[in-house]
This record gives sequence, C-alpha cells and structure tokens, in this order.
Amino acid sequence: MKHKVDVRRLLCPLPVIRLGEAMNLASVGDIIEIRATDKGVLHDIPAWSRVHGHEVICAEEKVDEIILTVKKIV
Repeated sequence: MKHKVDVRRLLCPLPVIRLGEAMNLASVGDIIEIRATDKGVLHDIPAWSRVHGHEVICAEEKVDEIILTVKKIV
C-alpha cells in the first residue's frame, strides 16, 4: 500500500515526526511518499530511516518541493 505525507512548509523536526507517525500506521512493505519544502529532509529522513531500519527508495529534488519515497522494512 502507498501512503502520502504532505509536510510542505513544515520545518525540522516536524517532517521526521510526521514520517514516524505514518510508519506506525503502515504495514511492513508499505511505501510512504513524503512531499516537503525543507531541504533538511534530504539529510534527516535518510538518517532517520537508517536508524529505524527502513529504506529510502528515491529522493527527488524539484524546483518547489522535495519528494522522498521510503519503504517500511521492519
């Protein structure tokens, strides 16, 4: 299943907190798509994912937003 988390206009640490909340509701194997505007997510979300055992599948930086795709592994 694919979940979408919109954290545009939110600053650190809120994007990571919202991802954690989404992960708590997701099942193993689910995909979470995060849309953000805070460039810090390019570092924070991959670091958080490594610590918690999840996998960042894709990180795409566009002109007005950043889109990360994270797979729940554990």
